[in-house]
Amino acid sequence: MRGFEVITPGILSTVQDIGRKGYANIGVTQAGALDEFAYNWANKLLDNPYGTNALEIVLGGLKLRAKGTTYFVVCGAKVKVSINSKAIQTYKTYKVSDGDIVDIGFASSGVRAYLAVKNGFEIKPQYDSCSVSIKEGIGGRALKPKDFLPFSAQKMLDSRKLCDAYQADYTSPLTLRVVAAYQWDMFDEKEREKFFASEYRVTQENNRMGFRLSGEKIHAQCDGIISEPIAYGSIQIPSHGEPIILLKERQTIGGYPKIGSVIPIDCFKLAQMKQDAVIKFKLVSIDEARLSCKQFYQFFQSKDKGIKNVT
Repeated sequence: MRGFEVITPGILSTVQDIGRKGYANIGVTQAGALDEFAYNWANKLLDNPYGTNALEIVLGGLKLRAKGTTYFVVCGAKVKVSINSKAIQTYKTYKVSDGDIVDIGFASSGVRAYLAVKNGFEIKPQYDSCSVSIKEGIGGRALKPKDFLPFSAQKMLDSRKLCDAYQADYTSPLTLRVVAAYQWDMFDEKEREKFFASEYRVTQENNRMGFRLSGEKIHAQCDGIISEPIAYGSIQIPSHGEPIILLKERQTIGGYPKIGSVIPIDCFKLAQMKQDAVIKFKLVSIDEARLSCKQFYQFFQSKDKGIKNVT
C-alpha cells in the first residue's frame, strides 16, 4: 500500500479538510483546517479539488517515510522542510519516492503548517468530512508513531510554486475585523469603545476550540445568558472580562454574552498567532464582512492566480 508512515508525529498533527457543516443541531462541531488560507494554497498548488484533506501540523516536528511515489507541498507556518536531509522550499510542490524521508522542523513564524499530497489522503469521511475533531473523538485522532496515511500514486507535469507576494506574513500585529452581533446591546457605549481601543495578547490558553486573550477587561450588563448556538469567530466575554474567540472546535451552544464575531477569514490569521502576539479589533459592517469572505472563497475556487510553473 502506498502512503506515508509516521516516524515522529510532531506536537500535534491531524488530518483536516474544510470541516463538517450542518451537524451543529446534533452537537457535532465543525472542525476543519484552522488556517484556510495556507490550507487552500496547499491544495491549489497541487491542483487538488477544493476541500481535499491535508495534514495540519502544529508548530512542526513531523517526520514521515514515503511508501511509494507522490507529489506534496508544505504551506503555512515558516518551517524548515527537507527530503532525505536536503532542504526544500515551502509553497512549492515536490516529488517523493519510495523510502524518502520528509522532515518538517519547528516553526520560527506562525503556528500551523499544512502538508498536502496530490489528490489527498485516502481516508473514509465521517459526517461528510475527514477532519479530526479532537474534542469529540470524530474522524480519528492526532497522529502517533507508526501510523500510516495512504495515498494513491499520482503524476504532475510541472513543479509549481506560489509567488512570494501571495505568501502570508505572520510577524506583524494583527487587527481582527468584527461584526456587531449577539449581545451587542448588552455592552454600553463606554465598554464598546474600550474594547475597540485596546490591545490584547494571545495567552497560552489557545487551541482548536478557541483563543483566550489577556488585556483590558470589559463587562456586559449581565454575566450570563440562556445558552444559545455559537457562530464561528464569536467573541465571548465571561465574567472575568477578558475576551475568548471561539474557533472550529468550539462547543455548539454557550451562555456567555458575546460582543460580536470575528469574520471567518480573519480567524484564519488568528490561528497562526503565537502566545503573546498582539491583537486589536476593528468594527466593520456585515456587508463588508460578507464581501470580503465572498472574494476569498471565489479566489480559491478560481484560476491559478499567483502560481507559476518552475523547474
